[in-house]
Amino acid sequence: MTVPQPPVRDKRLVSLLWATMEHAESIAQCHATLFPEAWSVDSFRQLLAHPGSVALVARHGLAQETVGFIIGQLAADEAEILTFGVDKDWQRLGIGRRLIEGLERAAVRSEAKKLFLEVAEDNLPALVLYSRKGFKEVGRRKGYYQRPPGPPVDALNLVLPLGPA
Repeated sequence: MTVPQPPVRDKRLVSLLWATMEHAESIAQCHATLFPEAWSVDSFRQLLAHPGSVALVARHGLAQETVGFIIGQLAADEAEILTFGVDKDWQRLGIGRRLIEGLERAAVRSEAKKLFLEVAEDNLPALVLYSRKGFKEVGRRKGYYQRPPGPPVDALNLVLPLGPA
């Protein structure tokens, strides 16, 4: 009897692609595994259809399985990450950093001067990633994330300056 082998997690087989309407369902499925309040497929379709939307998916292998995503929005000279995540089995392989850098490049091409995001204060892996990328805290929303039965968690507003230093 053969023992089933875990799927191969080879980050070299992960490609970043511009997200299109066709990716809305796979993004929603990935999002649902990462966040307690999952967004609907229709919500992702609306985000992807927005004229200021910038979105990337990380896809693995020949099956093109979605293992990560980032959706941002551009307005005037600012950009914001609206939602972002990497499948738990694919975290800590550099995929999240690649997704952020892809959105950052798109924002710079659109002449954005700053990239904003919001993150829960207790999301330590994300905070480490954002700190390494150079994001700095510029605000806080007290008790923004409700986590029943526990206490609410603050949301941190972070910014990354873009363009020449």
